[in-house]
Amino acid sequence: MTTQKQAITALVYDRRGRILSVGRNSYHKTHPLQAQAAKAVGLEHKIYLHAEIDALVRIKDWSRAHRIVITRFTKNGEPANAKPCPVCERVIRQAGIKHVEHT
Repeated sequence: MTTQKQAITALVYDRRGRILSVGRNSYHKTHPLQAQAAKAVGLEHKIYLHAEIDALVRIKDWSRAHRIVITRFTKNGEPANAKPCPVCERVIRQAGIKHVEHT
């Protein structure tokens, strides 16, 4: 049984529109990049892996990343706001991604 309240997914695309990676929020896993960025923006409690960061750590060469799309659906399957948090915004900027779309 899961306690997940929502499903958040991030897809990273290259310039030609091909999917480079897919990331999902985790309520159990973390990553050093997540912790480092959270500390840098003063949100140390946001240690669990966010979809945007999960998608980016799966890419070896961030220079190929051109666009990131973040979607969020409630437990009932309805779309919800998925604007990146300050932690994710920082990492997206570090990756050099200028095209950010979200529900």
